[in-house]
Amino acid sequence: MKTVFTKSQIALAALAAISSVAVIAPTIATAGNKTPGKYVSGDFHNHTTCSDGSISMQKLVKKSTDKADTPWGLDWFVQAGHGGTGNRNCTLVEDASLSTPAYPFVSGQGPTTTWTNSIGAANLKGNGGGVGGNGNMWRWQSIQEYQYPVMEYLNAQKNLPLFIGLESVVAGHEHTSMSVITGQIPQALDNATLPTSAGYVALGNANALAQWSYCFDRGDTDTSRGNTTGTSTGNNWNCAVPGSANSADVSWNSTAQKLMPSGSGVGSGVGTKGHLKTLEALKWMKQYHPNGSYYIPAHLERAGPFNPDGNNGFNVEHLRNFNNTAPDIAFGFETQPGHGASAERGEYRQLRNGFTGSATNVDSVGGTTYGGTGVYGALVGGVWDALLGEGRNWWFFASSDWHNRGSFGPDDRRSTQDFYPGEYQRTHVLVRNGGDKLRPQTIVDGLRSGNAWAASGQLIDRFAMVACASYAGPAGRSNAAVEALAVAAASNATDVDATGCATMGQKLVVRPGAEIVVSIALRDPAGTNYAPYSFPNPSLLQVGINRPINQPVLDHVDLIRGMVSGYRQPGAPDYAGEWPRNTDWLKADGTTAGLSAVPAAAKNTTASVIRTFSANGSAPWVQVQSGVDGTGFLKMTYRIPAVQASQYVRVRGSNLPAAVPYETDASGNPLSDLYTNATVTANLRIPCTTVGTNVPATGVTWSQSNGPIDGCPSHLPVVNGQKMVAYDVAAWSDLWFYSNPIYVEVSGSTLVAGVK
Repeated sequence: MKTVFTKSQIALAALAAISSVAVIAPTIATAGNKTPGKYVSGDFHNHTTCSDGSISMQKLVKKSTDKADTPWGLDWFVQAGHGGTGNRNCTLVEDASLSTPAYPFVSGQGPTTTWTNSIGAANLKGNGGGVGGNGNMWRWQSIQEYQYPVMEYLNAQKNLPLFIGLESVVAGHEHTSMSVITGQIPQALDNATLPTSAGYVALGNANALAQWSYCFDRGDTDTSRGNTTGTSTGNNWNCAVPGSANSADVSWNSTAQKLMPSGSGVGSGVGTKGHLKTLEALKWMKQYHPNGSYYIPAHLERAGPFNPDGNNGFNVEHLRNFNNTAPDIAFGFETQPGHGASAERGEYRQLRNGFTGSATNVDSVGGTTYGGTGVYGALVGGVWDALLGEGRNWWFFASSDWHNRGSFGPDDRRSTQDFYPGEYQRTHVLVRNGGDKLRPQTIVDGLRSGNAWAASGQLIDRFAMVACASYAGPAGRSNAAVEALAVAAASNATDVDATGCATMGQKLVVRPGAEIVVSIALRDPAGTNYAPYSFPNPSLLQVGINRPINQPVLDHVDLIRGMVSGYRQPGAPDYAGEWPRNTDWLKADGTTAGLSAVPAAAKNTTASVIRTFSANGSAPWVQVQSGVDGTGFLKMTYRIPAVQASQYVRVRGSNLPAAVPYETDASGNPLSDLYTNATVTANLRIPCTTVGTNVPATGVTWSQSNGPIDGCPSHLPVVNGQKMVAYDVAAWSDLWFYSNPIYVEVSGSTLVAGVK
């Protein structure tokens, strides 16, 4: 009998103002001799009860990194709850199974116990929380005094790269995944002796992140300067940024020593003032923590377009302003959001938000996600390609945004809301740690490099892309030679270090007329993924493909190219522009207006799919066996002839072929997820028809030990007596991966200024 391994088992076997922001190139390495590294997977956006999550820090770390009870264990993990305040103590554990010597289980208390009922109201610092206040703890105190010590302790206990970040509530916008890692997880921790009884004194600290939270998070309206309530004892933070207006700014609060933009109603300008505060936050990070910071807008399409009189979404010009201000810190976006199992995938919603003073609501940008990715990243030629077409270092990332399981408990395998970090989607990043252990700094450096790719549903678990120059004559590189580089890199889960070649996040500088050989190697692992369902994929059944939902097979890979025209300048007509709103973009029938409706600032019309690889057809991939572990890989190559202009290439792929009703168009592009979003059942289109023998009721907890569910689950919405695809079934049915780009800079053509 054939032994079927899970995919994880196979892997284990082997600006001062908007108009005057200076353009500054980041310090991103090009191809050359580099410190060896490996691709490792992680998550930097998730929640515990210290913000609005449902479980403790210890349980979330275990669920995310464990390779036994939850086999999707991640290699690195950043715990990052919302900024602002919270009233629950997430450092308390649910039960004795999570108890540790330093943080034992306390009978009668758990992660939903309030700070007031665990540490006492007198210990809440800042203004408005403690005695006589509302019982909430400011996030700066939670990070500094409670969450960081737990994370440092778990880092040492588990010998895993765990650290603290923040999902900032962004002034002028919605949310951003970020951190300042200065002080966190010092090297001295390697040899620390951990306590054998309750209590832990951290060797490092998250003071820099705590200060950032106080100074720049929109949710932090504390004016105490990080001090004990009513005193000047404590941090005494000053949020001034060298060279900025600071106290001369109309938004400056002298008591708080920080910017606190105010205003309400039409014409208040709080969104514009908030955006300027966020640029100050980036300047502060660049000034004081240039190597230890990252700032990645999260689910950035979700809150709709930017609102100058409120705090909503991000237009393309705001992303340009961020990257101009601090290119080593603001270097990408989280356009593949979490909440993949929710009633509205990613929580992207039509008519989601109302602008201040407006009687009508506006859609999330794009209206919905597209194959689980926001429209900024999913649409070829859209916002991401517009930024890449400038030659910017602007990278694609994914996250879980874990909060809860919706209608199920946290230990159930089903979900009507979120997936755990690593369970469904993850970011794979090349971390150059050499012979050293994984550390926060090398992980942040890896994110900054752009040498990263993201995948959902374990569609692939190894990936390499390399572009090499090939000139005329006998010295020209053959396809086979470049393919060998890609296969070796993918087999070893590392990148390529070869003269005249580049990989993701790098640029290849060539003479005019050179041929560019682009080779891709990846592994679509055999066996099952982490889906709890074994019945046939309902989306594929529509086109006559009978394949278990938990055994996805890669259908095709798209190679996408766009031309580089250089940085667009603030104030120019093509610098700023809002994505079309509501039915100006997403029509009532689920179709879209197309790029012709998108302003010039938010698109790159030179971007297109230049080759689609598949098992059959005009561009078939080739199956090869790894010389490292004997598993099967797919390799594919495309030659770009006689390049004359600077450009970039990137890759995406899916388990769905072209022309799957309500999933992909005739060219294989993802369609709007409108048709599988459960909130409006009239929009649901894909039936789930399999009746199984192992289908639990909604109220019965279903764990890994219960085996796969072999029929359409009971929580799916029913329309006219028929179960319809939605929630987690929709997500597991519709899988995608995305790579970051390789740039090609042609001498004498446009400089790729974003990569040195």
